[in-house]
Amino acid sequence: MVVIMPPLSRTKQPDLSTRLLAWYDVHRRVLPWRAPAGKRGDPYRIWLSEIMLQQTTVQAVGNYYRKFLQLWPDVKALADAPQDKVLAAWAGLGYYARARNLHAAAKMVAHEMGGTFPASAESLRALPGVGGYTSGAIAAIAYDEKQAAMDANAERVIARLYAIDTPMPKAKVELHARCSVLVPDRAGDFAQALMDLGSAICTPKRPACQNCPWTADCKARKLGIQEQLPVKAPKMVRPLKRGAAFVALDKTGAVLLVKRPDKGLLASMLEPPLGPWEENFPSSAKALKQAPFEAAWKKKPGIVRHGFTHFELETEVYVADLAKRPKFEGRWVAPDQLREVELPTVMRKIVEHAIEDGGPLFAAKPRTLKKFRLRKP
Repeated sequence: MVVIMPPLSRTKQPDLSTRLLAWYDVHRRVLPWRAPAGKRGDPYRIWLSEIMLQQTTVQAVGNYYRKFLQLWPDVKALADAPQDKVLAAWAGLGYYARARNLHAAAKMVAHEMGGTFPASAESLRALPGVGGYTSGAIAAIAYDEKQAAMDANAERVIARLYAIDTPMPKAKVELHARCSVLVPDRAGDFAQALMDLGSAICTPKRPACQNCPWTADCKARKLGIQEQLPVKAPKMVRPLKRGAAFVALDKTGAVLLVKRPDKGLLASMLEPPLGPWEENFPSSAKALKQAPFEAAWKKKPGIVRHGFTHFELETEVYVADLAKRPKFEGRWVAPDQLREVELPTVMRKIVEHAIEDGGPLFAAKPRTLKKFRLRKP
């Protein structure tokens, strides 16, 4: 695809970069994966944080990042970890293909690259799960390679600076081109400065333009259209699927979980036995035929809702209290171990719903739902 744009004048661009870096030197955020001022960051830590930050907020990632570093302080330790342990540590962060790619990339770096991360954006793209944005961000932050690393925050800043009203995602090529011309020698600091500026000042709503180092040059501000940019693509309507889940509890309160297939949605993760996901809820009689085995299944009041990228899911939950474990292939997990296994968020919500009358999982940690701000892979 060829994009024809007017010539990019360099008249003010060094000044723009200098002012942004001066602002960043004063206002930079303190983040667990960010190196101190003037220091080069550890490529392993930068890569780990960037993979976690894909399609997730900074606020949601902090505790997961610290936990991963405690468990696996370097790439070799992560490569040698069992995949189910990595998935369990990731549980709740969502988009589990990222965790599988993270593990696969760690193995590639540790076993095929001598434990050293590739030092350019182009070579970083050979790693599983590392796309255009992530490779540019790692290369810029870890190696100061002149890359325009643009997450959603950076895209918003550049769209407003130049009043680019082309709808997303078509605008991405022009935004990247505009940003590329601005990247100075301190490429890593510049990338992080753009992210911080978008997060703290150039926010989606009510941006604090008076505090922005680029306010005098911002074309969107001069036109009074800053809150209208970037122009978003129309939201796609996600189909709704419904189904039944079956939560079996033994006399100790242990929950029966089974492993999902190794490929596809939530691959290799654990779940309570499920019926098929269809357009409508199954009748009670049909649901009992979907149950994994005969038992005194009782339907809990209410439903569990969860949103995936491409569809919404509503689940009715059936619970059975068993005096004796049936002969059924699965894994019985004690209540105090439920947080430690590879149980994705939607399945955790189903189990919590099943035992919310005082079950240990629900009582130990009230359910909180976070809103995720998307970042590019």
